Amino acid sequence: MIEGKPDNVLVERAAQGDGESFTELCRRYYGAMVAIGHAILRDRHLAEDAAQQAFAKAAVNLGKLRQADQFGSWLAAICRNEARDLAQDRRESPMDDEPPVVDSQADPDESCNIVREALNQLPAEAKEVIYLRFYDGLSYDRISAVLGISEQAINGRLRRAKKRLAQYLRRSGFDEVDL
Repeated sequence: MIEGKPDNVLVERAAQGDGESFTELCRRYYGAMVAIGHAILRDRHLAEDAAQQAFAKAAVNLGKLRQADQFGSWLAAICRNEARDLAQDRRESPMDDEPPVVDSQADPDESCNIVREALNQLPAEAKEVIYLRFYDGLSYDRISAVLGISEQAINGRLRRAKKRLAQYLRRSGFDEVDL
């Protein structure tokens, strides 16, 4: 049964040409790679493109990976590069730092847009952990495997990101923000 195998075993098998092992790695990491791409591109469809391109490059270059247990962080680096290339192709311009001010009785759609804009103001590394933790529901252990950083670093990034989100939302007219 391939589903219960650790990543490093799947990576070694995939490097030897086992397509089923690589398919399982794709299944395990697809959501995380889309989240990483989305943190950079701010577009779900383009993020999916970046993730798919990252998997394609990983498949071709899997034999170059020296440490099988570093697959997640290696793949994340490839995905970041793909997303940056796509962003550069789009010639994306940076967002304004000044948030839109809204009425405290704003409709839910406008509130969602403001929260989305607040997320877009975060640096890419902060958005990555927010997306991985709260959108994909990954554990700290799994995020650590994907990003190649410690759980303490993840906790610190999440804390700083939530603080920046709260500040942005307060400046946007939300009276009480408790993240």
